[in-house]
Amino acid sequence: MPNDLLRLSGLTKAYPGVVANDDVSFDIREGEIHALLGENGAGKSTLVKMIYGLVTPDKGTMALHGAPYAPSEPSDARKAGVAMVFQHFSLFNALDVAENVALGMENPPPRRDLARRIRDVSETYGLPLDPARIVGTLSAGERQRVEIIRCLLQNPRLLIMDEPTSVLTPQEVEILFETLRKLKSEGTAILYISHKLEEIRTLCDHATVLRLGKKVATCTPSETTARAMAEMMIGASFAAPAPKTKTPGDVLLRVDSLTMPAPAAFGTPLRDISFELRAGEVLGVGGVAGNGQDELLQSLSGERPPPRGTIWVKGVDVSRDGPVARRAAGFLSAPEERLGHAAAPDMSLTENAVLTAGLREGLVRNGLINWRHADAFAQGVIDRFDVRTPGTHVAARALSGGNLQKFVIGREVAQNPDILVVNQPTWGVDAAAAAAIRQALLDLATEGTAILVISQDLDELMQIADRFGALNEGRLSELKPVGQLTMEEIGLMMGGAHDMEVAHVAD
Repeated sequence: MPNDLLRLSGLTKAYPGVVANDDVSFDIREGEIHALLGENGAGKSTLVKMIYGLVTPDKGTMALHGAPYAPSEPSDARKAGVAMVFQHFSLFNALDVAENVALGMENPPPRRDLARRIRDVSETYGLPLDPARIVGTLSAGERQRVEIIRCLLQNPRLLIMDEPTSVLTPQEVEILFETLRKLKSEGTAILYISHKLEEIRTLCDHATVLRLGKKVATCTPSETTARAMAEMMIGASFAAPAPKTKTPGDVLLRVDSLTMPAPAAFGTPLRDISFELRAGEVLGVGGVAGNGQDELLQSLSGERPPPRGTIWVKGVDVSRDGPVARRAAGFLSAPEERLGHAAAPDMSLTENAVLTAGLREGLVRNGLINWRHADAFAQGVIDRFDVRTPGTHVAARALSGGNLQKFVIGREVAQNPDILVVNQPTWGVDAAAAAAIRQALLDLATEGTAILVISQDLDELMQIADRFGALNEGRLSELKPVGQLTMEEIGLMMGGAHDMEVAHVAD
């Protein structure tokens, strides 16, 4: 039997008004892949920050290889053999791979030696990288490889991975899993955080479940259904979204040859995008992060009108209209970045409701805000979407990420749009809230709304979309009915495969 590598005993960490971790204890063994599960706000991030030396526990102890372990900073953790790949990469786009790797090392070797080590380690673990490539030119999957290789060069005994597959195609996920299994066979322990429960079932040996800061359950993922794990996480059962019943009607949105330059040096230009979206239809657009998703929403919402191409809403050309005019025409949108883009951080929820619903819901007339109606509208969103908050007066930045996400999506859904474009609608919310948001979108479609969902969650798109297309380097693939696609075909589409290649795989 493998020995315990890391033992956590009674770890507790409190912040003003909340106990992030409450007497958490469990063990991670050598050579095991251990899942850490929990809904948004369950305490997963705080726990791994304590393990990695970013946060100091208020109470409790840790032992590594049987010896006391109390890192005061990440460098202490790395010296002890603990490494972490964060969900959000800490890379400099203008530097090359080797330079980025060197910045994460305490005492980097000479450039030539480091480049050789990067090549050797990346090839050994099936993650090939060119040390001379500029990071800004890499795909999201290749950038993740830089972070992983930087960790592997430290010869870690424990590797912490936070949502590692959120930026990968299905094919890249399989490559990553092979790498993790190889590390496991060599005795490395992996603490794996993910909301993708079928991946957990496929990959992980054991799972620890957190809820409201406490450890509430353990399980063997391969012997537990995804639904059962989700119910452990939220402490209750929930209904899966019911399919919509309306067949697509008239074309409400038509996009012809939409072309737009990249907004920044390492942004993604949109290249000749064309599609139609019908009343009652849900169109899913997938893709690895950084392939034009944000740019597409900005163009469709009116934030960056395209210099080339046309956008038609119910037969009217709105290509040069801004967001206000498009919203007046019933064309609403919700961006991925909830704090700062979808919501003003220091404004109250009522004020944030007015920002997008003011005219359409009659909250603003003749330049004056009807605060009573605005407050009632915001409260309606809170009640309908179970937004956990003391009230409508609370500033947006005071909400957890998942609760703010529910408010942002609910604010747009509550306006009963003719067309709705959303980017990452369930990002960072728990399983029950995600199911509720997806059901709200399907209900809108049943009522005749044309919906475009941009998401990196393929399971989500397969569950709610009628047709699917993939963005790759700013190009949109041919749209195909969801029921006719396999995951392998979807992966090829996300990777930029031509239609003939996809058809060949289908054959």
